Amino acid sequence: MTKKILNQNDIINTEILNSYDLDGIFSNNPINRLKSEPTVEDKTLKLKNLKEKIQSIDDCKLKENASKIVFADGNIESPIMIVGEGPGQKEDEQGKPFVGDAGILLNKMLNAINLKREDIYITNVVNFRPPNNRKPEPIEITRYSSFLREHIAVIDPKILILMGSTAMESLFGSKIKISKERGNWKEIIINNKTYLVMITFHPAYLLRQPDQKKYSWLDLKKIRAKIDEIGLNF
Repeated sequence: MTKKILNQNDIINTEILNSYDLDGIFSNNPINRLKSEPTVEDKTLKLKNLKEKIQSIDDCKLKENASKIVFADGNIESPIMIVGEGPGQKEDEQGKPFVGDAGILLNKMLNAINLKREDIYITNVVNFRPPNNRKPEPIEITRYSSFLREHIAVIDPKILILMGSTAMESLFGSKIKISKERGNWKEIIINNKTYLVMITFHPAYLLRQPDQKKYSWLDLKKIRAKIDEIGLNF
Protein backbone atom coordinates (compact mmCIF):
# COMPACT_ATOMS: atom_id res chain seq x y z
CA MET A 1 0.00 0.00 0.00
CA THR A 2 2.78 2.43 0.92
CA LYS A 3 4.63 1.78 -2.31
CA LYS A 4 1.48 2.44 -4.35
CA ILE A 5 0.87 5.79 -2.61
CA LEU A 6 4.44 6.84 -3.19
CA ASN A 7 4.16 6.01 -6.87
CA GLN A 8 1.01 8.05 -7.16
CA ASN A 9 2.66 10.98 -5.44
CA ASP A 10 5.63 10.64 -7.74
CA ILE A 11 3.32 10.79 -10.74
CA ILE A 12 1.50 13.85 -9.40
CA ASN A 13 4.74 15.63 -8.55
CA THR A 14 6.15 14.84 -11.98
CA GLU A 15 3.05 16.25 -13.68
CA ILE A 16 3.26 19.42 -11.59
CA LEU A 17 6.96 19.80 -12.33
CA ASN A 18 6.40 19.30 -16.05
CA SER A 19 3.77 22.02 -16.07
CA TYR A 20 6.37 24.67 -15.23
CA ASP A 21 8.78 26.40 -17.57
CA LEU A 22 12.00 25.08 -16.05
CA ASP A 23 14.13 27.20 -18.35
CA GLY A 24 12.46 30.24 -16.83
CA ILE A 25 12.73 29.00 -13.26
CA PHE A 26 16.38 27.97 -13.38
CA SER A 27 17.67 30.61 -15.78
CA ASN A 28 20.73 32.77 -15.15
CA ASN A 29 18.62 35.93 -15.25
CA PRO A 30 18.54 38.06 -12.08
CA ILE A 31 14.77 37.51 -11.77
CA ASN A 32 13.47 34.01 -12.40
CA ARG A 33 10.07 33.88 -14.03
CA LEU A 34 7.57 31.11 -14.65
CA LYS A 35 6.88 32.75 -18.03
CA SER A 36 9.56 34.19 -20.27
CA GLU A 37 9.39 37.81 -21.42
CA PRO A 38 7.89 38.42 -24.89
CA THR A 39 10.52 38.36 -27.61
CA VAL A 40 10.95 41.03 -30.27
CA GLU A 41 9.37 38.58 -32.70
CA ASP A 42 6.35 38.17 -30.41
CA LYS A 43 5.88 41.93 -30.15
CA THR A 44 6.38 42.45 -33.87
CA LEU A 45 3.69 39.90 -34.70
CA LYS A 46 1.23 41.34 -32.18
CA LEU A 47 1.81 44.86 -33.50
CA LYS A 48 1.33 43.64 -37.07
CA ASN A 49 -1.97 42.05 -36.09
CA LEU A 50 -3.07 45.19 -34.24
CA LYS A 51 -2.22 47.40 -37.21
CA GLU A 52 -4.22 45.13 -39.51
CA LYS A 53 -7.14 45.22 -37.07
CA ILE A 54 -7.15 49.03 -37.12
CA GLN A 55 -6.81 49.15 -40.89
CA SER A 56 -9.82 46.87 -41.30
CA ILE A 57 -12.31 48.93 -39.25
CA ASP A 58 -15.49 49.99 -41.03
CA ASP A 59 -17.66 53.09 -40.93
CA CYS A 60 -14.90 55.41 -39.70
CA LYS A 61 -14.85 59.06 -40.81
CA LEU A 62 -11.19 59.34 -39.89
CA LYS A 63 -10.19 56.42 -42.08
CA GLU A 64 -12.33 57.64 -44.99
CA ASN A 65 -10.62 61.03 -45.07
CA ALA A 66 -7.02 59.94 -44.42
CA SER A 67 -4.53 58.85 -47.05
CA LYS A 68 -2.88 56.17 -44.88
CA ILE A 69 -2.69 54.75 -41.39
CA VAL A 70 -0.23 56.35 -38.97
CA PHE A 71 0.49 53.51 -36.59
CA ALA A 72 3.65 54.16 -34.59
CA ASP A 73 7.35 54.95 -34.69
CA GLY A 74 10.38 54.06 -32.63
CA ASN A 75 11.87 51.25 -30.61
CA ILE A 76 9.35 48.52 -29.73
CA GLU A 77 11.63 47.43 -26.88
CA SER A 78 11.68 50.88 -25.32
CA PRO A 79 10.60 51.22 -21.67
CA ILE A 80 9.15 54.65 -22.50
CA MET A 81 6.01 55.09 -24.61
CA ILE A 82 4.57 58.42 -25.74
CA VAL A 83 0.94 58.83 -26.79
CA GLY A 84 -0.17 61.92 -28.72
CA GLU A 85 -3.52 62.94 -30.19
CA GLY A 86 -3.63 62.10 -33.88
CA PRO A 87 -1.85 62.59 -37.20
CA GLY A 88 -1.64 65.96 -38.93
CA GLN A 89 -1.05 66.61 -42.61
CA LYS A 90 2.64 65.72 -42.65
CA GLU A 91 2.07 62.64 -40.53
CA ASP A 92 -0.69 61.58 -42.94
CA GLU A 93 1.68 62.03 -45.87
CA GLN A 94 4.61 60.18 -44.30
CA GLY A 95 2.77 57.56 -42.25
CA LYS A 96 4.71 58.40 -39.06
CA PRO A 97 3.62 60.24 -35.90
CA PHE A 98 5.15 63.56 -34.84
CA VAL A 99 7.01 64.52 -38.02
CA GLY A 100 5.61 68.06 -38.39
CA ASP A 101 6.41 71.15 -36.35
CA ALA A 102 5.10 69.47 -33.19
CA GLY A 103 7.46 66.57 -33.88
CA ILE A 104 10.42 68.93 -34.15
CA LEU A 105 9.53 70.39 -30.76
CA LEU A 106 9.04 66.91 -29.31
CA ASN A 107 12.54 65.93 -30.40
CA LYS A 108 13.93 69.03 -28.66
CA MET A 109 11.99 68.22 -25.51
CA LEU A 110 13.37 64.69 -25.44
CA ASN A 111 16.90 65.91 -26.10
CA ALA A 112 16.57 68.36 -23.19
CA ILE A 113 16.38 65.40 -20.77
CA ASN A 114 19.02 63.35 -22.59
CA LEU A 115 16.62 61.13 -24.53
CA LYS A 116 16.71 60.35 -28.23
CA ARG A 117 13.62 59.92 -30.34
CA GLU A 118 14.87 56.64 -31.78
CA ASP A 119 15.05 55.19 -28.26
CA ILE A 120 11.39 55.95 -27.51
CA TYR A 121 8.18 54.37 -28.80
CA ILE A 122 5.58 56.83 -30.12
CA THR A 123 1.95 56.47 -31.17
CA ASN A 124 -1.33 58.42 -31.12
CA VAL A 125 -4.82 57.92 -29.77
CA VAL A 126 -6.29 57.83 -33.29
CA ASN A 127 -4.33 56.39 -36.19
CA PHE A 128 -5.94 58.29 -39.05
CA ARG A 129 -5.81 62.03 -39.65
CA PRO A 130 -8.97 63.88 -38.51
CA PRO A 131 -10.44 66.12 -41.25
CA ASN A 132 -8.88 69.59 -41.20
CA ASN A 133 -6.76 68.52 -38.22
CA ARG A 134 -9.76 68.82 -35.91
CA LYS A 135 -9.72 67.23 -32.46
CA PRO A 136 -11.04 63.65 -32.48
CA GLU A 137 -14.67 63.47 -31.42
CA PRO A 138 -15.59 61.73 -28.14
CA ILE A 139 -17.06 58.73 -29.97
CA GLU A 140 -13.81 58.40 -31.97
CA ILE A 141 -11.67 58.63 -28.85
CA THR A 142 -13.76 55.92 -27.22
CA ARG A 143 -13.60 53.68 -30.28
CA TYR A 144 -9.83 53.93 -30.61
CA SER A 145 -9.12 53.69 -26.88
CA SER A 146 -9.48 49.90 -27.02
CA PHE A 147 -6.80 49.78 -29.72
CA LEU A 148 -4.60 52.07 -27.64
CA ARG A 149 -4.93 49.87 -24.56
CA GLU A 150 -3.97 46.84 -26.61
CA HIS A 151 -1.04 48.80 -28.05
CA ILE A 152 0.18 49.71 -24.57
CA ALA A 153 -0.12 46.11 -23.38
CA VAL A 154 2.05 44.91 -26.27
CA ILE A 155 4.79 47.50 -25.78
CA ASP A 156 4.57 47.11 -21.98
CA PRO A 157 6.40 50.34 -21.09
CA LYS A 158 7.80 51.24 -17.69
CA ILE A 159 6.77 54.88 -18.21
CA LEU A 160 3.76 56.01 -20.24
CA ILE A 161 3.68 59.68 -21.29
CA LEU A 162 0.31 61.08 -22.36
CA MET A 163 0.70 64.29 -24.36
CA GLY A 164 -2.39 66.44 -24.53
CA SER A 165 -5.98 66.27 -23.36
CA THR A 166 -7.05 63.73 -26.00
CA ALA A 167 -4.45 61.20 -24.85
CA MET A 168 -5.47 61.83 -21.25
CA GLU A 169 -9.20 61.45 -22.03
CA SER A 170 -8.66 58.22 -23.95
CA LEU A 171 -7.44 56.47 -20.80
CA PHE A 172 -8.86 58.50 -17.91
CA GLY A 173 -12.11 59.93 -19.29
CA SER A 174 -13.25 63.48 -20.00
CA LYS A 175 -14.17 64.53 -16.47
CA ILE A 176 -10.63 65.50 -15.50
CA LYS A 177 -8.76 68.57 -16.74
CA ILE A 178 -5.22 68.49 -18.07
CA SER A 179 -4.43 71.81 -16.38
CA LYS A 180 -4.96 70.09 -13.02
CA GLU A 181 -3.62 66.62 -13.84
CA ARG A 182 -0.43 67.41 -15.74
CA GLY A 183 2.81 67.00 -13.87
CA ASN A 184 1.44 64.40 -11.45
CA TRP A 185 2.37 60.74 -11.58
CA LYS A 186 -0.67 58.53 -12.01
CA GLU A 187 -1.31 54.82 -12.47
CA ILE A 188 -3.55 52.92 -14.84
CA ILE A 189 -4.33 49.21 -14.96
CA ILE A 190 -4.45 47.52 -18.36
CA ASN A 191 -4.83 43.74 -18.64
CA ASN A 192 -4.25 43.38 -14.90
CA LYS A 193 -0.95 45.24 -15.07
CA THR A 194 -0.26 48.65 -13.54
CA TYR A 195 1.45 51.31 -15.64
CA LEU A 196 3.10 54.50 -14.43
CA VAL A 197 1.70 57.54 -16.25
CA MET A 198 2.78 61.16 -16.68
CA ILE A 199 0.34 63.59 -18.29
CA THR A 200 1.78 66.69 -19.95
CA PHE A 201 0.93 69.23 -22.62
CA HIS A 202 1.03 68.32 -26.30
CA PRO A 203 3.85 69.96 -28.28
CA ALA A 204 1.29 71.42 -30.73
CA TYR A 205 -0.37 73.20 -27.82
CA LEU A 206 2.99 74.57 -26.71
CA LEU A 207 3.56 75.98 -30.18
CA ARG A 208 0.28 77.90 -29.84
CA GLN A 209 0.86 78.78 -26.18
CA PRO A 210 4.64 79.15 -25.72
CA ASP A 211 4.18 80.61 -22.24
CA GLN A 212 3.12 77.12 -21.10
CA LYS A 213 6.51 75.64 -21.95
CA LYS A 214 7.75 76.37 -18.43
CA TYR A 215 5.22 73.88 -17.06
CA SER A 216 6.19 71.24 -19.59
CA TRP A 217 9.80 71.70 -18.56
CA LEU A 218 8.82 70.88 -14.97
CA ASP A 219 7.08 67.73 -16.24
CA LEU A 220 10.11 66.73 -18.28
CA LYS A 221 12.37 67.06 -15.26
CA LYS A 222 10.04 64.78 -13.30
CA ILE A 223 10.21 62.23 -16.10
CA ARG A 224 14.00 62.39 -16.10
CA ALA A 225 14.08 61.97 -12.32
CA LYS A 226 11.78 58.93 -12.54
CA ILE A 227 13.95 57.39 -15.26
CA ASP A 228 16.95 57.67 -12.96
CA GLU A 229 15.00 56.52 -9.91
CA ILE A 230 13.83 53.24 -11.44
CA GLY A 231 17.15 52.63 -13.14
CA LEU A 232 16.30 52.83 -16.82
CA ASN A 233 19.36 52.82 -19.03
CA PHE A 234 19.20 56.23 -20.75
